[in-house]
Amino acid sequence: MLAIQNLYRSFLLPDQTRLPVLDIPHLHINSGEQVVLIGESGGGKTTLLHCIAGILTPDKGTIELDGIHITKLSEAGRDRVRAAKIGYVFQTFNLLPGFTALENVRLGMTFGTGKHNVARAINLLERVGLGDRMHHRPGALSVGQQQRVAVARALANKPRLLLADEPTANIDPSNQQKIIDLIRENCREEGIALLLVTHSMHVAGQFNRVQQLEQLNRVCQSTAADAH
Repeated sequence: MLAIQNLYRSFLLPDQTRLPVLDIPHLHINSGEQVVLIGESGGGKTTLLHCIAGILTPDKGTIELDGIHITKLSEAGRDRVRAAKIGYVFQTFNLLPGFTALENVRLGMTFGTGKHNVARAINLLERVGLGDRMHHRPGALSVGQQQRVAVARALANKPRLLLADEPTANIDPSNQQKIIDLIRENCREEGIALLLVTHSMHVAGQFNRVQQLEQLNRVCQSTAADAH
């Protein structure tokens, strides 16, 4: 369902040299599979998610999602694929403060199909335990509740792949497991593939498949070799 081949991504530094961040020979995720990605801060985990989502373009290599070669598309084409086939749960939620929880989920639908499936938006908010808070704006919700809205929004268009970037990083410990359970259960129910980034070994230990970025990424391997 997701196939990455020879993905290379670097960033241009102020002195006009390039800093390599990702050099991944291959990564495959099957339909409905749940994978956790772990790695050190600054190691390129978010960059990898952004490349998969089409937010960033790699210097070279291919990313194929559900039969579509994202790396061959224009920026507008990548935007359309992201809206239709990818759900993204950000660390910082990225909710629109002037809109209610329900409106935030419905706006997420607009980017995909252009239509508002109000019944689905309400059902998703009920499933994440916000049936009685759906008409509240983010400022009136707790941090944990805001992340629940973000999860519901990411699921709004029935994506083929859900990307979750440290979804518990800004959540208090009492709510962290609830968020992980919500994401995994909803993906399982709808057959959505999941790639979840975390620093938590406790979270990683709950997944059957754990990928370490340092093992996937030749940039990390060469850096470690240089250190010795």
